[in-house]
Amino acid sequence: MSSVNLTKTSKFLSLVLRHEPEAIGLTLDANGWADLDELVRLANADGKPVTRELIEQVVRDSDKQRFAISEDGARIRANQGHSIEVDLELAPLPPPATLYHGTATRFAKSIRKLGLVKQSRQHVHLSSDQATAIKVGSRHGKALVLTIRAGEMNARGLSFYQSANGVWLTDAVAAEFIDWPEQH
Repeated sequence: MSSVNLTKTSKFLSLVLRHEPEAIGLTLDANGWADLDELVRLANADGKPVTRELIEQVVRDSDKQRFAISEDGARIRANQGHSIEVDLELAPLPPPATLYHGTATRFAKSIRKLGLVKQSRQHVHLSSDQATAIKVGSRHGKALVLTIRAGEMNARGLSFYQSANGVWLTDAVAAEFIDWPEQH
């Protein structure tokens, strides 16, 4: 399978499992799960040539592990990043003392003023390592990595969750909990 097909399929899955299931008439349950065979059927009816095998390969081989297939192999969902309301059934977890957020330098002024807000998503996404945060920030322009004092936030009663693929999630990060690199 070509990497182009895998990338196109991953982007398509992100659209229908995180943002617009109605684009192909797909229904997600309250926890974000969709019937895998129905997804294949509806995608093909909409002119998106996908197979169960291609989807399974995207789920298995993606370094970002954005999607999960249920243990029985019947359902699929996105691990995080939804702009639609779903309950991922994540229990609050104490985070590491420090987490990281990758963004683009052009957003620095707004973040200094407002902190990190979830925008159209359900949560703010945080990384446990700087390398991942750099990759995330680079997708949006010149990368800026912010250090988040997550342990301090948690001690003040703010909740954190960890998705199945290791991304840390929280509702918002107030500016007071953000440490900036020296050049910013």
